[in-house]
Amino acid sequence: MKNIAVIGAGTMGNGIAHTFAQSGFKVQLIDISEASLKRGMDTISKNLDRMVSKDRITEADKTETLANITTYTKIDEGVKAVDLVVEAATENLDLKLKIFKQLDEACPKDAILASNTSSISITQIAAVTSRPSKVIGMHFMNPVPIMKLVEIIRGYNTSNEVTNTIMDLSKKLGKTPTEVNDYPGFVANRILMPMLNEAIETLYNGVAGVEEIDTVMKLGMAHPMGPLQLADFIGLDICLSILNVMYDGFKNPKYAPCPLLVNMVMAGKLGVKSGEGFYDYSESRKAEQVAKQFLK
Repeated sequence: MKNIAVIGAGTMGNGIAHTFAQSGFKVQLIDISEASLKRGMDTISKNLDRMVSKDRITEADKTETLANITTYTKIDEGVKAVDLVVEAATENLDLKLKIFKQLDEACPKDAILASNTSSISITQIAAVTSRPSKVIGMHFMNPVPIMKLVEIIRGYNTSNEVTNTIMDLSKKLGKTPTEVNDYPGFVANRILMPMLNEAIETLYNGVAGVEEIDTVMKLGMAHPMGPLQLADFIGLDICLSILNVMYDGFKNPKYAPCPLLVNMVMAGKLGVKSGEGFYDYSESRKAEQVAKQFLK
């Protein structure tokens, strides 16, 4: 594989594009918004600058990585000659199904179609294509250039050949691929999201405050970031979406989102991305400081 397309230039998309490009792949970064593409490329450049300052890469490495990325605003133009597409759009089922229908029509017939979804069924996504055996999940962790895990999700029809190819490819990126089966939330979010939701319930029930809850988990459980701060970092809207997928999939009340989470999302308090969540990020570039703390 040499040519990789990444759909979506947001946090996950630009991180995935960065990682492939830094590993020597030619990357087509695709987003319908020119502004999003510019923000995505600016983020990649800043993250590369940070790596240069820490002597992890050279200036020449940065230049080569950026040269490996080409941006497009139209899917059909960006995927004409790709070997693999990694979709990293918003965690919305209808949007993903629409994108995969487009990809199936526009991509070469032998191209593998992957989704970075963190909870939505790969089998359901694959069903809208004419190549279900070539559809797979590649769930990268945030921040993508730093985190080693890639959850590899086999759909019901995903072939052994495609699974092995993506496992090997992930290793070439310096990642540790872990194969899981296609159930709501897979492994990472099936375990993580109920924990975050329980932390929100603990706050909602008045057991302790935000900083107290996070301090207990950081100092008592050796978590690098408290669950409420982590929820802010992920995005409270994303957390709510994932919990809803699991609740709908399992019909088990333990996955029901806390009312406080629902209300905060409705109020537009989404965490770092909106400037306010469980913490206030509006002063002194606190949002950027949180991101840098997690990237250390």
